[in-house]
Amino acid sequence: MEKSLEAKPTTKGKKVSYAKWGVIFIIPFFVAYLVFTLYPQILTIFYSFTEYRMVGTEFKGPTFVGMENYVSLFSPNDNGEIMILKCLWNTIIMWVMGAVIQLVVSLLLALFFTSTRLNLKATGFFKSVFYMPNLIMATAFALLFYGIFNTVGPINQILQAFGWTNQNIDFITGNEWSARSLVATMNFLMWFGNTTILLMAGIMGIDESLFESARVDGASSTRVFFDITLPLLKPILVYVAITSMIGGLQMYDVPSVLSKGRGQPNNTTKTLVMLLNDYLSGNRNYGFAGAVAVVLFIITAIFSVMVFRSISRKEN
Repeated sequence: MEKSLEAKPTTKGKKVSYAKWGVIFIIPFFVAYLVFTLYPQILTIFYSFTEYRMVGTEFKGPTFVGMENYVSLFSPNDNGEIMILKCLWNTIIMWVMGAVIQLVVSLLLALFFTSTRLNLKATGFFKSVFYMPNLIMATAFALLFYGIFNTVGPINQILQAFGWTNQNIDFITGNEWSARSLVATMNFLMWFGNTTILLMAGIMGIDESLFESARVDGASSTRVFFDITLPLLKPILVYVAITSMIGGLQMYDVPSVLSKGRGQPNNTTKTLVMLLNDYLSGNRNYGFAGAVAVVLFIITAIFSVMVFRSISRKEN
């Protein structure tokens, strides 16, 4: 490989360097990263320390105010609530409710479809079926659930038809846990197929001779799972857990569409990104929005390190 990248003499005696083409081909990526990712991130951090908002039809600022935005962000409002902490709590609850079930169901399905004892046929068909919900836009999914579970939707009609209730039940705005459960259910349905495929790929990458040796030694299926499958599947589990956590902290479209952007009932389904959007599209306070974005970045980094260390920790 090293020889192929060395400069080679041409018919005219000149040398042609092939190594430089690798650098040339990756330049567009770095240019795009600097312009569309790194520069906006630096600008967001800068705005978080300034007063930069729209007053009427004109912009005020940016004027440097130090940590004032962060202090105001973590100060109680008129109702005695620290909204960013409440939105963080809402986000974590709805993510955990969907992610735990998603990981368990996906792992069971992956074990089921990769079992050499069962030797199931048409696994490619089932992979496609599992992945199909992931192709549906989250907004479309949320609108579908809104139509099914609203007060005049088919779920209420079925419950009344069977005589289980005499009045319409407000699943979306009437109870915080029913609303959170709907958000968690939608996130589970959209992403369990993708997680299942990743775990199936991880299990299929394990050397089959390890399982055969364990069966010859008389190991049970439970022992094989905990002593062979699960330890060798840790890299995939770490990846799935961290990406799921990052996606959960950035949850926006499903709860926003389901609650019409209000986080009903009583802001119990409002997430961190919904709060960020309130400052961007509501009162146009870009300084506060930048502070929320920085806090979200720090929380995501901390949680990612915690998840990585807790899952990939080596046992004595």
